[in-house]
This record gives sequence, C-alpha cells and structure tokens, in this order.
Amino acid sequence: MTAKLIHGYEVVIGFETHAQLSTESKIFSRAPTRFGAEPNTQASPVDLALPGTLPVMNRGAVERAIRFGLAIGAHVAPRSIFARKNYFYPDLPKGYQISQYEIPVVQGGVVEFFVDGEKKTVNLERAHLEEDAGKSLHEDFVGQSGIDLNRAGTPLLEIVTKPDMRSSDEAVAYAKELHKIVTWIGICDGNMQEGSFRCDANVSVRKPGQPFGTRREIKNLNSFKFMKEAIDFEVRWQIEQLEDGLAIQQATVLFDPDTGETRAMRTKEDAADYRYFPDPDLPPLVIASEWIERVKGEMPELPRVMAARFVADYGLPEYDATTLTQSKAMGAYFEEAAKASGQAKLASNWIMGEVSRRLNAEEIGIAQAPVPAATLAKLLQRIADGTVSNNAARQVFDALWSGEGSDVDAVIEARGLKQVNDTGALEKIVDEVIAANPANVEQVRAGKDKAFNALVGQAMKASKGKANPQQVGELLRKKLGV
Repeated sequence: MTAKLIHGYEVVIGFETHAQLSTESKIFSRAPTRFGAEPNTQASPVDLALPGTLPVMNRGAVERAIRFGLAIGAHVAPRSIFARKNYFYPDLPKGYQISQYEIPVVQGGVVEFFVDGEKKTVNLERAHLEEDAGKSLHEDFVGQSGIDLNRAGTPLLEIVTKPDMRSSDEAVAYAKELHKIVTWIGICDGNMQEGSFRCDANVSVRKPGQPFGTRREIKNLNSFKFMKEAIDFEVRWQIEQLEDGLAIQQATVLFDPDTGETRAMRTKEDAADYRYFPDPDLPPLVIASEWIERVKGEMPELPRVMAARFVADYGLPEYDATTLTQSKAMGAYFEEAAKASGQAKLASNWIMGEVSRRLNAEEIGIAQAPVPAATLAKLLQRIADGTVSNNAARQVFDALWSGEGSDVDAVIEARGLKQVNDTGALEKIVDEVIAANPANVEQVRAGKDKAFNALVGQAMKASKGKANPQQVGELLRKKLGV
C-alpha cells in the first residue's frame, strides 16, 4: 500500500528502544537493580568504575537476549563482541559505556501488527546488550545537580528497527506490539513511567522517491500518547522548515508534553564520534547452540503462535486473533469464555467490544475485570439460545460489571429481560401490528425492505423489547407471504 503523504511529503520513522532486562542484578556486577532505592545505595565498585575493578557478564541478561531473538525470529549470534562507546557525561563514571557495535547478539527479526485492520511488518536491524548510565538530578538542587548512580550498569537490550514506519499511528502500534512481546516473554516489566521501556524515534521526511531526509531523534518517549504527539509535531515542524527553504540539522530532541512541542537538546552524534573499539576487559560472548535450544524449549507460547492457533482452532479472523493476544491474560480470558460458551466469534466480539470498552474507560487490565470469563460465557450462551437479545445482554453485562449481581440468570430474571420466544404470544403481537399498519403492509408486499423493518420495530416496541426479533421477522414473512 502506498504511504500516506502529508503536504506532499512521506514520513520515515525508525525506532531505538531500550528495554531494561528483568534481572535481579546488574549486567556486569552483583549490585541490585531494584527501582526507587535511595540515591547511590545500589552502586558497586564496578558500577562506580573504581580502579582495579573488572566487569563480569550476567548470564541472566544473555539468556533474556536469546529469548527475545527467538520471539522475533531473529538470528542469535553464536559469537558477539562487547565494545566501549566513548562519551563524557557526569553520570557515566567510566567515561564510556559498555555496549555492542559491530557484532550484536541478536540480528534481524520482524515485528508484525495491525493498523486500522491492515497488517504491517517492521524489520529489525539488531538488538544488542549494553549497560545503562546513571542519572543526573536537577529538580531538588538549587544552582547545582546531583548524580545518582543506582541505575549505572543496569542491563539493557537496545532494539533497533529499520526505517520502515510511515506514520505516527504505525510507530505507536509498533511500540505497543514490541512492549507486548518483551513483557509476554518475561524479559522486561515494561514500566514506562519507571523507565524500564524507553523509546527513541528517529523521524525524517522526504518527497516520494527521494533519498532519506535528515533525521532528528526524539529521546525518551515514556508514553504511547506522548509518542504520537511528539512524532506528529516533529513531522509538521520538519515540513515547515523545508517549505521555508531551510535545512534540517541532525539533532537529538526532547518532547515537552506541556507545550506539545519538540526542542533540540544537542546535535546528533554519528558512530564515529563515539570511537567504538572492542572492550579489552570482556572476552567475546559465546552462545552454544545447546543453550539456544534449551531456551527455545522453555519459551511460552508466543503471541503470534497463539493468534495463529485462535484462527485455526476457533475460526477467528486474523485481526480478531491478533487483538485478543495483546496480553497473555487477554488470550486466556478469551479462550476460557470461548470454550465454556461454545461461541468463539461471539466471545471475540464481546471481548473486543463491551469488555474492552469498560477496561479502557476504567484504565484497568483484563485481570482486574469484575466479570470473570466463566460469567461472560454464561451470558453468551443466553444470547445464543435466545433467552436474551443483544440489547438485553448489554444491560445484564452492565449489572454484572457494576456488581449489581453475579449470576447471569438471576439478573435476567430480576430485571425482566427474558426474551419472548413463545410463538402464540408473538403471533398475537404480529397480528396486531399488521392490522394497525396497513400502509406498511402494502409497501412490504411491494418489496420495500424499509417498510418491513418498520413493522419489526413496531412489534419489538409492542413487546417492550422482549420479543425475539428473528422470530418476529419469520412470522411477519410467513403471514405477509414474502
């Protein structure tokens, strides 16, 4: 599909995401990684870069990188190299960061997702292991800054895409899918507010068919909402600059959510500026094929595999299956409801509709839903067997969600929502409607569908919404000979 143009320009977006790995200790030391500790209480001599200290690789960090590589269908390198990335910030004690450059541990891979019902694929360039820096604190100090080195040495997996995205909607959908993957396989807790999942968006614009434009990197986007706002503003700004005849300078920028604008922080460095060279204190990272096979055998069912199974086993459309596997909990909720009710597509519709609407409104996850999957399944059975209409079922669901009842049948009975399926009672209602609406009857016999729907509506109104609309329609057709 042709990319959507904005004022004649094509948007080009690539992502660099830092996923903090869920290890108990840091990547090259035994210091803990717990969030929220008092400043500088979780920094070991290795993290502080004291003379004579040497880094020792955290096996758990490597295993999490292997897990990610397997999850995205990438090549896990049997041999990778650690390098020193040289730059000078106050919160980087060594004056360099240990990272990977020429040979990363994870190479290639893809992330697939849907945008407005259309399947998209983003190709990954690499994912490499590295250590985090410390943190400079400015807010609590007057005229000076403090340095907290608790975060220094925290294990990160930096995940780098190719410039495959063409809109802010695609970028946000990719970030959400990546977030789902790393939390699903248990390598990262995904807490964006605490900095466990930090996204940098490289944004440029170009005329169709032209080479890539100069990119600007929006750093540390810590919410999906701000991500979209930041990219949209940056795109508008770059187009305005070019239309005014000005050049885009490669830069690192920050997004200010208060103003909704990006602002330049510093000119962007290239790889040569960091003077990468192999770290002499760390040997090559060698991963045996037996280790990869063992990790593969311990992997959970992946989202794409579960989605494919939902398509095969329950006959769901691919879009439904992908939506229902946004989390393990959501997939499990659907499967329980589908099995217990025997109504897979109906379960899918309700979970993507009424259930998700409620979850989003209350900003809770499926695990906190007050209507268990088994209860939803019972409600779906009552829809399928004609006990309640779809409209009445929504009323039952609202009562269950708000805690006004816990048993489906009891709520139906208490609220008088049981659908009228008695043929004799429905025939009487239909006869009365036909007698009272001769003009509509003539129009129906003349082939007017609108008039037929009006008669059905009159019958439903006469039954106070309790009639089975399917039976009403069948009776009308029989009596009117259409």
